[in-house]
Amino acid sequence: MDDTLRCPCLSGLTWGECCGPLHRGERVAPTAVQLMRSRFSAFAVSDADYLVRTWHLSTRPEMIDLDADIRWYRLDIERTEAGGPLDTAGVVAFTAHYRGPDARGSQHETSRFVREDGAWFYLDGE
Repeated sequence: MDDTLRCPCLSGLTWGECCGPLHRGERVAPTAVQLMRSRFSAFAVSDADYLVRTWHLSTRPEMIDLDADIRWYRLDIERTEAGGPLDTAGVVAFTAHYRGPDARGSQHETSRFVREDGAWFYLDGE
């Protein structure tokens, strides 16, 4: 993705200022909400490798199969608990909106994150 384009997570920043450096492994997300945003962007740009890398080992699936017919286009962060630069755990509630070949839809989730050795990981969600 072009670093000058708007980031898919809708932070208001460009890809090069926001999620791009995280996806390229140039830095790690400083907060749980930034990791959530970068994971949404990974769905939007079909970066399954990033999703695997940022999924905690204890709950990580063996593989992730992204549906090429789904276009993720909007992320609404609804609530956060902890998940800051000095925390070891955090919660992010969000709704992700998508378009498919037949209809539009959304996925609501409350996700749990953990920070280990300075890096945030997605643990699970409901």
